[in-house]
Amino acid sequence: MRYPPSLLEEIKARLPASQVIGRRVKLVKKGREWAGLSPFTAEKTPSFYVNDQKQFYHDFSSGKHGDIFSFVMDTEGLSFPETVERLAMEAGVALPEASPEMVQREERRKDLYDVCELACQFFEGRLQSTLGADARAYLQKRGMLQATQAEFRIGYAPDSRDALKTYLLQHGIREDQLLRAGLIIQPDDGRNTYDRFRGRVMIPIQDSKGRVVAFGGRVLSADAKPKYLNSPETELFHKGSMVFNAHRARGPAHDLGTIVVTEGYLDAIAVWQAGFKPVVASLGTAFTEDQIAALWQFAPEPVICFDGDRAGLSAANRAVDRILPVLKTGYSFHFAYLPGGQDPDDLIRQSGLDAFRAVLADAKPLWDVFWARETENAALKTPEQRAVLDKTLRDAAQTIVDPLVQKYYRDQIYQSLRNLFWRLDRPGRGAGAPAMGRAGIQIPPAAAGSLSLYERDFLGLAVEYPDLFSQVMDRIGRLHLHGALDDSTHDEFLHELIRLHHEIEPLDAARLHEEIDPRFSPLLDNVHGCASEGTILGHRLFQRMPILRTRPPEDFIARYFAHLMDRFLVRELETEVASMEQIGDLHDARIVELIDLREHVRHEESALAEEAENYKSLPASTTFSA
Repeated sequence: MRYPPSLLEEIKARLPASQVIGRRVKLVKKGREWAGLSPFTAEKTPSFYVNDQKQFYHDFSSGKHGDIFSFVMDTEGLSFPETVERLAMEAGVALPEASPEMVQREERRKDLYDVCELACQFFEGRLQSTLGADARAYLQKRGMLQATQAEFRIGYAPDSRDALKTYLLQHGIREDQLLRAGLIIQPDDGRNTYDRFRGRVMIPIQDSKGRVVAFGGRVLSADAKPKYLNSPETELFHKGSMVFNAHRARGPAHDLGTIVVTEGYLDAIAVWQAGFKPVVASLGTAFTEDQIAALWQFAPEPVICFDGDRAGLSAANRAVDRILPVLKTGYSFHFAYLPGGQDPDDLIRQSGLDAFRAVLADAKPLWDVFWARETENAALKTPEQRAVLDKTLRDAAQTIVDPLVQKYYRDQIYQSLRNLFWRLDRPGRGAGAPAMGRAGIQIPPAAAGSLSLYERDFLGLAVEYPDLFSQVMDRIGRLHLHGALDDSTHDEFLHELIRLHHEIEPLDAARLHEEIDPRFSPLLDNVHGCASEGTILGHRLFQRMPILRTRPPEDFIARYFAHLMDRFLVRELETEVASMEQIGDLHDARIVELIDLREHVRHEESALAEEAENYKSLPASTTFSA
């Protein structure tokens, strides 16, 4: 049912956002807003804000934002109609009555639910009969416990032309209902109808409320084809918008913040039986937009399991093409590859659940899979070949509908291509670093000098370009600034800027100067410059960075802003590697990450200096000089 906007607004007007969200998040009043720890990520410092006036929440740690409807859907996995029904009841708002046509359609659907339920009972009974001996032996061979068979209502379809049809007709079900439920087939030549499923282990497919709506059948004979057979599309079953085991996985997925997708329902059952409950399975089709949206109701970054062979990689690439256009802020996918051509059932039976968890822990983000697919075998020796890769990547990014995600994909492509081409062209590295990792990887010496001047530029730009600051605030909130005296002054100033962005909208440099806590005024004047007689607002920043007087493109400023954050991250990694070296727990992965990031910083610094020449020649003292 479509709900009019006026109805939704009435529900929101009666239910303060803090009331609905406060049931799941402990909120503390801060000014005109409420603050609490994110329900979507593990954090220690509150970055989740709720505004009752705007009926809105924003989570800076995950990028999620929305109203009470989206919050309930995201945290409880309910569909939109289910969410509206629940909140309307809580608000005391009456929902519109269904039309006669809708009532009639629902009655027809109820009849089909009854038909599918009766068919399920038939299959369950036949599994336990003498006819089901081979099916029971097959399930035992797969290691499926009796309790699991009962939970998933596993059954058996006898190898008979009309056993199910005869049974259901004897129980008052009409033949047209069997056809509509997809349980029998009508031959084109007018012969009698016959059972669709014969000689198969039967797995009921249930909807989000646990009602049986369709079936999947697995053959027992090695010669029979197809190996798996699903019900056809019906009034109840739309395989392009459903996933198997959704009703059992919903609660565990929201409790653990994750959902795993297997390729087959028997794999999902094996994972569930082993003790990992947030698991669903696709229904033998390429991912559709509806299925992607359904999976995002469980968790913002589902993990899809693929076989590690060529077929699994091919399936992963098809999934990337399906997912990429519909990516949205805060939502993506990870890809886990199983070893040795195994499926989850094989892996768990041979090596246990911990081995499966290890595969999940090594899952790759969608970006990594996309980048690897396009670059691993690409010819990149000539400018023309590099242009092909560049165009391929940019064309793919152009398909992303969400403008913000598309922007960051374009930025990531730009940065990654420059790094890739630079690495291909750079000369070999020398030796002589003072220490080695476990595999003999050299630890680079720490960069000389303090970064306090860079921190000052960074904070000044944050004041001058508040829109740019707000776009990367989730990353900024995790930065640690040391200040000129290695104290917390710069850090505290940074968090004051974050507070102002939460509480004031719109925010520009002038408003920020007016609203900042007075104890930060001296530092604000130092990093940016307070307006006074004969000086303009931001005069100190413009003196240090005269290129800003030409108002270069914001993309250039954004890249320099990101460059400064990368410099600060290099410092943190250097500190971490030094600490690991002292306690004898040095990991090559962290050393490689540090080396790569430092090379990226040097490369980007050179590129920025080169680009700056396009706007104006800079004095030797400027921070943009190479």
